[in-house]
Amino acid sequence: MTTVFVSHPQSKLASYFGDRAIVALQAIAQVRFNPTDTDLSSHELAELARECDAIISYRQTVGDEALFAALPQLKAFVRCAIDIRNIDVASASRHGVLVTQASAGFIASVSEWIVGAMIDLGRHISASTALYHAGQPVMPVMGRELRGSTLGVIGFGQISRYLCDIALALGMRIVVHDPYTATGRAEFTQAGLDELLTQSDFVVCLAAATEATENMMDAKAFAAMQPHAFFINAARGNLVDEDALLAALDAGTIAGCALDVGRAPDQMPSPRVAAHPRVIASPHVGGLTPPAVEHQAMETVSQLAEIFQGRAPKGAVNAAEAMRWRQAYGTRD
Repeated sequence: MTTVFVSHPQSKLASYFGDRAIVALQAIAQVRFNPTDTDLSSHELAELARECDAIISYRQTVGDEALFAALPQLKAFVRCAIDIRNIDVASASRHGVLVTQASAGFIASVSEWIVGAMIDLGRHISASTALYHAGQPVMPVMGRELRGSTLGVIGFGQISRYLCDIALALGMRIVVHDPYTATGRAEFTQAGLDELLTQSDFVVCLAAATEATENMMDAKAFAAMQPHAFFINAARGNLVDEDALLAALDAGTIAGCALDVGRAPDQMPSPRVAAHPRVIASPHVGGLTPPAVEHQAMETVSQLAEIFQGRAPKGAVNAAEAMRWRQAYGTRD
């Protein structure tokens, strides 16, 4: 039977993979687990995954040249998430290793986090709670309804589409900026970034992290927002110039912000930003719900079942170059 190594730290296994996926995986392969409670270095992973046919990659697990060179028996490096920036796909291809990614099982989960963040910001819930917990006087502050407010969405991918439908049902006006994708929806206004920023009461960043979007939310972008507006980032920390964000918060250029991502390890909000009194932050949990996690974990197991039968699964990113996998399983694609 083939052997699979699961790289998740012990304390993360239940939350980011789950018992059901473990049972399903053990039905199709011998399974070895990361025996530690830490993220493995490339060298450590190479030692532990020796003689394994496939690796299931946790969020922080790096798939680099050194790893693929050290594991001549490895046929597949399977990412249990959609983001594969931790993998050197070119190196995997040179060594004939198949790389796969999971689909976005967290669409509803992240969208609901964003709605919760908008309500929290608009009604000052976290700020009031902090004062109560500190035993300080709490003065009522006028809130903002979502109904009638303008939601500006940067990027129009799967989460954005789902979120916009929720916002529409809540009575929000919707402005979308995406230079590559037309919304095809008469109910939405498609606009340039500057136009979106000047019109929106809530600006939600859901663009993909690329070289083109690095620090797209910079000093100029924050200066274009309305002083009563809130900024929400549920995409990637790379999209935001953190110094510019802090300056905008300090100056009252924007009213506040909510972050589930940032430039800290594991894509979490940076502590220096999260500590700001006008910021609400969560530790990258927007997609951390049982249905979201199980979707990607079970899809990963299904991908491996196909890989071991010589079929390139949906989510394979380099099937044509994965010669080691092709030779081992007599591919039937």
